[in-house]
Amino acid sequence: SSLAETIQPTTTAASLVLPLDQQELLDEIAMQVQHRARVYDEWGFSGQGQRGAGITALFAGPSGTGKTLAAEVLASRLELDLMRVDLSAVVSKYIGETEKNLERIFAAAEAGGAILLFDEADALCGKRSEVRDSHDRHANIEVSYLLQCMEAYRGLAILTTNLKDALDVAFLRRLRFVVNFPFPDEAQRAGIWRKALPATAPTEDLDVAKLARLNVTGGGIRNIALNAAFLAAAADVPIAMTHIERAARRELMKAGRPLTSTETKGW
Repeated sequence: SSLAETIQPTTTAASLVLPLDQQELLDEIAMQVQHRARVYDEWGFSGQGQRGAGITALFAGPSGTGKTLAAEVLASRLELDLMRVDLSAVVSKYIGETEKNLERIFAAAEAGGAILLFDEADALCGKRSEVRDSHDRHANIEVSYLLQCMEAYRGLAILTTNLKDALDVAFLRRLRFVVNFPFPDEAQRAGIWRKALPATAPTEDLDVAKLARLNVTGGGIRNIALNAAFLAAAADVPIAMTHIERAARRELMKAGRPLTSTETKGW
């Protein structure tokens, strides 16, 4: 419990809006987990060696594009617990401690049949560096050890990153799936807005087509919708475009950019 948080996911695929290619890749990941016993044990593929038996996937893309949400959707679909690894607790400055922590995590996941989620994995799986001193050598050993654990793990291990180019090339070569989560286009943003606004929430003259012009990720849309709901609740009125606009300005301030007239045209 000090190294990972076990999540019992309730999120369903209906909550996730992705392009068709990415949806198909997630379907393939789920399919391989469901049929791994038949392929490895009944059909004898495990006799080819344990290396590469693990089902590993990298979810890469900008923050807020649904990487962690997709992991929760997979866990819910497969009816498995999701172990979200706390990398700040795993990585240790003391030699050998990171490897011990990883061993404990993989052993617990193996025993419980859980899906492992390494969020922002570039913190642990960065490119191996040229060895100049003992610190470089042990940092490289940590990366190699994680690769070894993932290859031997018979379950599903998911790594997420906002910086795909920061990962070690050895990781990319050994990963079975790489799912790129793109910034949502206008049509996808409209779909996300429809899911972000519950049917039970009172609304007034909300135009999803106009809302979709807001150039934000799915995570941003969910934040805006929730903050707008609180603004409306405080005023004891239905959620309206004015509440969305105010919440959107606050959300974009976090990214250091203004809300443009093009995005709010016709509001």
